[in-house]
Amino acid sequence: MKSAVRLILSASLLALAPFAAASAQIATPPVTASAQASAHDRLFRLFKESDEASLRRNPIAALFRGDQRYADRLGDLFSDAHYQAEKAAAEHDLAALHAIPRDQLSATDQIIYDVFENQTQETLKGFAPELLTISEALPMNHFFGIHTAYPTIAGGQGAAPFKTIADYENNLKRNRDFAANIDAAIAQWKKGEAEGIVDTKLTVGNMIEQLDDQLKLTPEQSPYWGPIKSFPASIKAADRARLTAEYRDSIAKVIYPALRKMRDFLANDYLADAREGFGLKYMKGGDAYYRYLIEQTTTEPLDPEQVHQLGLSEVARITKGFEEIRREVGFKGTLHEFFDYMRTSPKFQPKSKKELEQGFYAVQKKVEAKVPQFFSKVPKAGLVIRPYPEFREKFEAGGSYENGTPDGSRPGTFYFNGYDLPSRSTWEETTLFMHEGEPGHHFQISLAQENPALPAFMRFGGNTAYVEGWALYAESLGYPMGMYTDPYQRFGNLNDEMLRAMRLVVDTGIHAKGWTRDQSIQYMLDHSGMGKTDATAEVERYIAIPSQALAYKIGQLTISRLRDEAKAALGEKFDIREFHAQVLDTGALPLPILEEKIHRWIAAKQGGAPAQSATGQRPGERG
Repeated sequence: MKSAVRLILSASLLALAPFAAASAQIATPPVTASAQASAHDRLFRLFKESDEASLRRNPIAALFRGDQRYADRLGDLFSDAHYQAEKAAAEHDLAALHAIPRDQLSATDQIIYDVFENQTQETLKGFAPELLTISEALPMNHFFGIHTAYPTIAGGQGAAPFKTIADYENNLKRNRDFAANIDAAIAQWKKGEAEGIVDTKLTVGNMIEQLDDQLKLTPEQSPYWGPIKSFPASIKAADRARLTAEYRDSIAKVIYPALRKMRDFLANDYLADAREGFGLKYMKGGDAYYRYLIEQTTTEPLDPEQVHQLGLSEVARITKGFEEIRREVGFKGTLHEFFDYMRTSPKFQPKSKKELEQGFYAVQKKVEAKVPQFFSKVPKAGLVIRPYPEFREKFEAGGSYENGTPDGSRPGTFYFNGYDLPSRSTWEETTLFMHEGEPGHHFQISLAQENPALPAFMRFGGNTAYVEGWALYAESLGYPMGMYTDPYQRFGNLNDEMLRAMRLVVDTGIHAKGWTRDQSIQYMLDHSGMGKTDATAEVERYIAIPSQALAYKIGQLTISRLRDEAKAALGEKFDIREFHAQVLDTGALPLPILEEKIHRWIAAKQGGAPAQSATGQRPGERG
């Protein structure tokens, strides 16, 4: 299955997700195991060879790691041949894995074996003809699209370096790949039209607006011009003049024609055939596809109705917390009136993007002072805080994280949204930073990729339920850290938790029950302090990328339950720093494998009792 589904790590990697697909030109090399090699050596040779082949097929993934070997290309992202190559690679890797005797591996290696097996099997599920037909037909949307992700890379604000003449020339070559991939995406949309599998009119309309926003800019005004505005001192005047002319020509004659072609196809052809119904239930094969996506993003075979009911119960629980805060601050009106006050009062509205940025840095300072009490290891990579670029902020969430490099040379970045400032609230600063920054995505993603003992697929890969579940769990650490003593910051945390609970209700409501866009937005406004701008962006996100939003709460409930089980079982032997190390030190595990690992750790701490198996409970249930 294309990596846009299986390698979504966090909001920070939303820019990467559309690019992480494969080139069909490079075959996976054979694993050259010898009879004398140990099971461990054979396993890690497989991982290395598989990863090297994947990087050749996924040059943009290498770029995000800081690997410049394939920096002159994007790869083939959308063609039929790409999918065939990915399927062949997965089949090869699974066969090679099963040739390695698992019982001869150490306990840690068995975890790694199980994760690789799980991920590869899940990848192969997506190549079932009835699922692949749908995946191919929906190459991009307004949330995952190269038309919005590529400007950040090509503009010098993303993973691609612009330090040498070669860096600048590589970007010109990537521009040509960008245009070729736009053509391939259009071909897949056309094939989908012929098969009756189309996206929603709302999503298509949003993409058209995004393209219009770019095309109204001159080349010199566009984000693609960014590298020309900031030449490094090492590039001499003659080369600057040459590159300036070549960049102007590439933007005007390569990038903009591709964007225009995509825009005109969507507006003049595809939009008329796009579907009216927002949910997957209104799309041919959509019900089965939605169930598949739920399992992909949560790592659990959950039923949509089961998820919906879990969401309703969490909404009811969190609502009680809102009522407690309303009474604590002495607000005399109803809860709905309290929500209106919290989302509209000038008291909570930042005056500028700079004020928002300074607020986040203040939170960072407080969090970092508490970190040693809760974590035994922190990332090498630093963390910087930036607003989204203006060309993309309207359609972005309230914040996201972009990973740094494994060696710490490029810091991680916490992006915050400064669009429509009256809709932003200072009371959400603490919880948002702890999710996207520290100890959320920045800790989890950085610690994994900085751990050379892990194979690359665990350092740089993962699953949404673990990654987003950890980040939501990290928000809750603000209570023992003393970050929520102010009732309004506590409101912000509850509001964020409510968002993730509402996602269980609304995502399943849209795709399994047929909820409308307006019905979904109103549900979110009725049950939280969200502003309408954020609620609208959230709902349109769920429409565009079904099931991804379910993973947050499912993952958080699982991690929280495992911590509670460990505390109850270990008593005075329980150390929160050790628990966090157990959760984080093997990368982003599928939830059932994480549960088995924690149960084995509990048994070992208790004095060598046999390892427990997974409980079989659904996420969020407590024994």
